[in-house]
Amino acid sequence: MKYSKYSTVIIGSGIAGLYAALKIEQQVKLADGILLITKSKLGESNSRYAQGGMVGVMKENKSDSTASHISDTIKAGAGLSEFNTVKYISEHSDAVIKDLLKFGVEFDRDENNELCFTKEAAHSVRRILHSGGDATGKMIEQALCKKVSENSNIDVYEQTDAVELIVNSDSECKGVLVFNDDIGEYETIYSPAVILATGGLGQLYKYTTNPAGATGDGLALAYNAGAVMQDMEFVQFHPTALAIDGEENRFLISEAVRGEGAKLCDADGVEFMHKYDEKRELAPRDVVTRANFNEMMENNVDNVYLNATCIDEKKLAKRFPNISKKCLENGIDIAHDFIPVAPAAHYFMGGVKTNLRGETSIKGLFAIGEVASTGLHGGNRLASNSLLECVVCAYSAAEYLKSVELKTPKQIDEDIKLILDRYSDEDVVLDELDIPAMKKKLQDIMWDYVGILRSSESLITALAKLEELKQEFPRTDKCASRDEYEFKNMLTVAILIAHSALQRKESRGAHYRLDYLETHEECIHSCLTKKDGITNSINCSMPDKV
Repeated sequence: MKYSKYSTVIIGSGIAGLYAALKIEQQVKLADGILLITKSKLGESNSRYAQGGMVGVMKENKSDSTASHISDTIKAGAGLSEFNTVKYISEHSDAVIKDLLKFGVEFDRDENNELCFTKEAAHSVRRILHSGGDATGKMIEQALCKKVSENSNIDVYEQTDAVELIVNSDSECKGVLVFNDDIGEYETIYSPAVILATGGLGQLYKYTTNPAGATGDGLALAYNAGAVMQDMEFVQFHPTALAIDGEENRFLISEAVRGEGAKLCDADGVEFMHKYDEKRELAPRDVVTRANFNEMMENNVDNVYLNATCIDEKKLAKRFPNISKKCLENGIDIAHDFIPVAPAAHYFMGGVKTNLRGETSIKGLFAIGEVASTGLHGGNRLASNSLLECVVCAYSAAEYLKSVELKTPKQIDEDIKLILDRYSDEDVVLDELDIPAMKKKLQDIMWDYVGILRSSESLITALAKLEELKQEFPRTDKCASRDEYEFKNMLTVAILIAHSALQRKESRGAHYRLDYLETHEECIHSCLTKKDGITNSINCSMPDKV
């Protein structure tokens, strides 16, 4: 097996991973360089599909303030957002956005060359920056990818899967074992700092706005390594994904469309959000999602509609060029026609428990972005806070690593050799596994039983069906292909979500229990580890926050 060593290894090439690589290279003294690993092409990630924008609490926006953003985030978070985390990320917004501008990111500006701010659901003021109209994630990624590609101190492995974290018996992460799907070879990479920036898990669900690679890989890696996982029951379903017959990977219709005045309605144009929340279309996402889902069930229809015809036609074309184009491809002129929309799995609020430096419960292992649970989002993410969290926590991790001596291990521990032996050159027996069919079965289970509305009955059913699926899949360690590794990760994470959802006997944020409609006064994070199982704790044992 091939071996290599790096001062820092970053797994994932979305905005969190790209920005972390650039900031670490810029600020940290590195003896052995940086490696960025991506299982697809550089920059192909969940971040790329972020449309709406990025929260910008900027000094030049006189109508906004840190206090206002903190308040909005905590209200949306359904009691589980941690004040110090929210405050830290909000206070660093101005600095990291100005840093992104230096890296070549171009946010949209008005005729006076001033930054444009828009409004999204549950925000009290206009504070969302956007780029390329409705292509914010893509535009940020393109700028950061260019800088990474030009940097000789950052190596990139494409088409490479991280299959196991190398953790010794002292619970110290020493590197990662990877698999190149193109050539079918393994490589052991040693590093004193491994950063998970692997994104989310939307592909666990039948309907999702996430790309094919969002299979929860980093979550499974961390859990199997023994890391503390937090709030695994909190999956956010976006209320407005384009509902076209036969499409399960659904195109996102950004919340910003509602922020500009679009209304939700039925096929006859009758609006309904007034029945659910006084903020109507600009209520928190979990509220709007359940409203849409309820209307669909009550009327036995596959979707509701978004009416954007009240917005000026030129403004629609300029502000939402990609949404307009996608809808036109499906025969929908958003300036004159209603847009068919339905909920879809969109974002994961839970994840690997970290502090603001990205430190996990395993020494040498960090997590940033959607794979991490920092306490920012709580039980329901506020729109456009995710990209801000990516860059602030990447920045913070880089700042912390400046103060740490990054020495790659000089020798291989005996317990690490035991890990590598499980991935020896002995070939995997090629069973006739229909992985696409197994993935489809898992996605159906999660959508039907661990979705927008949950109950003890549905969750127990889900766990039983997932256990049956687990028995059909013979792999425990080494797999034969990327598809098998992805499915193994999906199955691991699906079971964790269902278990955690069954244990939380209340409705809070995106976790809605039909048999426990009330919300408890006490706000408690759920934590679990592979060793100890699920525990409920307000304060898990973790390094102090910044």
